[in-house]
Amino acid sequence: MKDLRRPARLAPGARVAVVAPSGPVAEERLQAGLDVLRGWDLDPVPAPHVLDRHPELGHLAGTDADRAADLQRAWCDRAVDAVLCARGGYGAQRVVDLLDWDAMRAAGPKVFVGFSDATTLHEAFAVRLGLVTLYGPVAAGVDFVKNARAQDHLKATLFAPETVRTLTSSGTALAPGRARGVTLGGCLALLATGHGTPHTRPGARGGLLLLEDVGEPPYRVDRWLTQLLRTGWLDGVAGVALGSWDRCGPYEELRPVLSDRLGGLGVPVVEELGFGHCEGALTVPFGVGAELDADAGTLTLDAPALA
Repeated sequence: MKDLRRPARLAPGARVAVVAPSGPVAEERLQAGLDVLRGWDLDPVPAPHVLDRHPELGHLAGTDADRAADLQRAWCDRAVDAVLCARGGYGAQRVVDLLDWDAMRAAGPKVFVGFSDATTLHEAFAVRLGLVTLYGPVAAGVDFVKNARAQDHLKATLFAPETVRTLTSSGTALAPGRARGVTLGGCLALLATGHGTPHTRPGARGGLLLLEDVGEPPYRVDRWLTQLLRTGWLDGVAGVALGSWDRCGPYEELRPVLSDRLGGLGVPVVEELGFGHCEGALTVPFGVGAELDADAGTLTLDAPALA
């Protein structure tokens, strides 16, 4: 697995498009998130359908066609320097096949930020555009709007990525050792359900896999991991870094599942690296070479996330 192309870091005055490719967005939280971005001297521009709601399917922010059009329009707008998701939820799987990837590739590289349901888009940006992306807070997320740690780490990643090249775990090693590879991953359920679909990688071979999820009890986490094991998707993975598991049951019940399913890989596995659905979530780049030291509890990037 090779390093991907790094988009340029942001500078004051950069234009940032905010899109909603997944679930419906709360207007008050969106406005609060836009205010945060303005406070960073950015120029945030909400997409035309960012506050839409699907007329029949209440779990979606507008129709598939409109959500896809917003994302493509923002990406292909040469005045836009970055595209941020407004929230997660569900829906990115319904729009990823509607995007004109040739047109988006021709538009050139720019920064993409999102997490959770955006895992589907992170995979597609890697496969179709060969770009580093940022798995980090969404613009209308509660954590982003209210948590200084989440804000500060994303801001540093966007403006001064050389200052945040090492992430440190608050947990311990599930399996010891060091490993090198290229970062990839995201939400476990999205990776598992996306396996075998267009615009996704055939496996994690040679990669440092970053995994997290929300609202999945231990038996479902077992199910998703077992699916990835049985299909061979985890064959050859170099190491695993685990983030948050909010509302995935008591951690003392989940931890044995993680150890049982991942311990047999024979690679370093570190827990609680501080990204995902947790308070003060850190921003992690996908597509960058890095070293995972499970004993020290660190993930150190070979280069800044953005150029």
